[in-house]
Amino acid sequence: MLLTDLGWVTLALPSLTFLYYCALIGGMLLAWRFRSSRVFLAQLAFFLAGQALSLAATGHTLAGPAIDAVAVLVPLNLILIAAMQERGFTVMAMAPAGVMLFLQCVIVAVLLQSGGLGSRPHHLAATIVLPNYVLVSFSIAAVMLLIRSLLTRKPVDSSFLWALAAFFLAIHYAGSARLSAVYSATAACILAVSIIETSYLLAYHDELTALPSRRAFNDALLRLQEPYSVVMVDIDHFKRFNDTYGHDTGDEVLRLVASNLSRVTGGGQAYRCGGEEFAILFPGKTVAEVLDHLEKLRVKIETSEFHMRHSDRRQVPRGPDRRSQRTRGRGRAGHAIRQLAHDDTSAPFTVTVSMGVAASVKNKVHPDTIVQAADKALYSAKANGRNRIETASDRRRTRAKTAGIA
Repeated sequence: MLLTDLGWVTLALPSLTFLYYCALIGGMLLAWRFRSSRVFLAQLAFFLAGQALSLAATGHTLAGPAIDAVAVLVPLNLILIAAMQERGFTVMAMAPAGVMLFLQCVIVAVLLQSGGLGSRPHHLAATIVLPNYVLVSFSIAAVMLLIRSLLTRKPVDSSFLWALAAFFLAIHYAGSARLSAVYSATAACILAVSIIETSYLLAYHDELTALPSRRAFNDALLRLQEPYSVVMVDIDHFKRFNDTYGHDTGDEVLRLVASNLSRVTGGGQAYRCGGEEFAILFPGKTVAEVLDHLEKLRVKIETSEFHMRHSDRRQVPRGPDRRSQRTRGRGRAGHAIRQLAHDDTSAPFTVTVSMGVAASVKNKVHPDTIVQAADKALYSAKANGRNRIETASDRRRTRAKTAGIA
């Protein structure tokens, strides 16, 4: 309304209606493309409510009962849709919501057809006065959606709250077709933008560990200025551990390690690069300046006790890679994993990591070269016993001694 009053939105009603449908259809297509059934259903609920508002405007009055019904049903729909789990566009997932919306359409259609049966109409003015129970329903829905958005911190859940506020204004100004179209289009745009924001988060953040992802790591590398240090981190024996206890427990281990990595000191930023491999970037730091921080981090992970949260274990590891593990020269590590498999699930155990460090301090070396050097240092750390930190300079000195070079 403020933009309209200031003259910033000067489009005629047909143009606003066209933009509204563009935002609505575009949002529904985005939701379908990204398999977001919740956003699709929310857009559909807003579309049906908008159609009801248009049909309710007859002559110089608005059909009060139909408007009130829409004003109560929309907040209820958003609460139910927000609580749904994303299951894609399957029949089992969409059928209950579709039936619910169909029954609501029947109710509103009956109210529109009856014309209210003697109930008071809303006079066609710029704004309409909604009953107290409608305001209460919007208030309850707003509080519940706010709590959910604060708990989940997801763009879609936050968009439901702001879309509800926009739609409340669309109903409040239902007497002005132009203002109602503006706010309806705003609600549709908010839901559509949430799909884009969710796609960004999925691309740049790891959903399991909540750390920035490999793509974010690559982008950060391009922005670094010398000096900087790159640390590659790998969970020791994670594959055997994951195969022995199951993927659910493996995910819990990844979250445990990621939680510690996210609290690294010294100005470092942790990333998950894939699988059990992580990376830490230290802008403006040399290797000597980050080693103390990395050692504290290594000890912190090693001393963090991990408790099994469930009893789902694989007493007999699956897959062909376990059939010949006794003949692969890894008897000591394999014995430790098998021993853990026979321990009580309530007994805590520890997880360790190996780290490789490399730094760029001059000559403008390409970041990929530094990452490769850190990777090689990581391999050296794992080859030299794991649960340790190796630097690229340590690795070069080891190779020199092996070759008999001073």
